[in-house]
Amino acid sequence: MTRTDPSFALLSGAAGSPVLLHVPHSARAIPDDVRTGIVLDDAELERELDHITDAHTAEIAERAAALAGVRPWRFVNRLSRLVVDPERFPDEREEMAAVGMGAVYTRTTHRGALRPADTDPEPLLARYFRPYAAAMTEAVAGRLAAAGRAVIIDVHSYPAEPLPYELHGTGPRPPVCLGTDAFHTPPWLAEAAREAFAGCGGTGLDSPFAGTYVPLDFYGTDTRVGALMVEIRRDTYMTEPGGPAGPGLNTLATALATLIDAIR
Repeated sequence: MTRTDPSFALLSGAAGSPVLLHVPHSARAIPDDVRTGIVLDDAELERELDHITDAHTAEIAERAAALAGVRPWRFVNRLSRLVVDPERFPDEREEMAAVGMGAVYTRTTHRGALRPADTDPEPLLARYFRPYAAAMTEAVAGRLAAAGRAVIIDVHSYPAEPLPYELHGTGPRPPVCLGTDAFHTPPWLAEAAREAFAGCGGTGLDSPFAGTYVPLDFYGTDTRVGALMVEIRRDTYMTEPGGPAGPGLNTLATALATLIDAIR
């Protein structure tokens, strides 16, 4: 089944595949009525989108899905994370709220104003965040029903040089950072990823970004749901910030397909 929505798309893979590629931050689209709540002018907003968007990650996932021996499922956000960030906790558990970047951002990557500090997040959470979370939960449940397990591979990118918003930007910045979770990332999955991306310049664990995304209905409770975050350093495949992709994109897509095949 392929499910599409103005905010996201669930794209079908093989019926028995447990793999769900999640691409939450690749889009730049912002609905007009949401744009009115953002205080940046148009040029400033374009620059912010250049910095905050995980450019070309949807294409990496698409190419990897086509290359894989067993086609994975894909869940792709169609809206910018400046609308809502579907991977944040929507409550006090979210550490990025300290820099104005919880589920609804009020600050930019350079810690300037994005929205008024007193913005009520609830309308955006109700309209975008919760439907996205419900659909992602349904997608994971579908893989559990079909395959008996689900493996979420989160596809992200990050800049070569740290941006001011980063809380942990002083550590290593490898070509591919693998974000793990003590409950949801089994050792074999992290090792399979290290092997798959070995030819991409090297990997590291949980620096500069740690953890991975699992819908809250399964988070910390269901061992059948595995998860790994793949954070790709942008200078390995594109011109920063916000520029075109280069030949590294195909190398990374091939490596991601290798990881997908290792999960079969």
